[in-house]
Amino acid sequence: GYHADRWKKLLIPYSSPTKAYFDTSDQDPFCMYSYLLDITTWNKSIRRGFINVKITDYAGNTVESQMNSEASTFQQYKRVKILTGFHQDIEKIAKISLTFSTKTLIGPKHKLRILQMKLKSLNNPKR
Repeated sequence: GYHADRWKKLLIPYSSPTKAYFDTSDQDPFCMYSYLLDITTWNKSIRRGFINVKITDYAGNTVESQMNSEASTFQQYKRVKILTGFHQDIEKIAKISLTFSTKTLIGPKHKLRILQMKLKSLNNPKR
């Protein structure tokens, strides 16, 4: 492991831009399983909000993603990639559920119409 105040100096070379993602969470058992959610929407008007992902296996076990801290902007026919994490790994996914939220209590509720979606495990990319 690396100390939190020194990981950038040890992992990121100065010559090229690099992103680093860590498989940790703030809750026991502190492991996090990362997935990349790739969405293309077809709403005519722009939507800005948060996506919550729930995955279920064939035995009925369900795990819910952590809410991203930053809202995403969804435009018609534009792909949006969202890094999402789960506290538990589900090997054989039977069902994927998405919930769209603007986190506002006042005003109309908006739907996000999905044209295409992919969910890829970053911990197990062959899945």
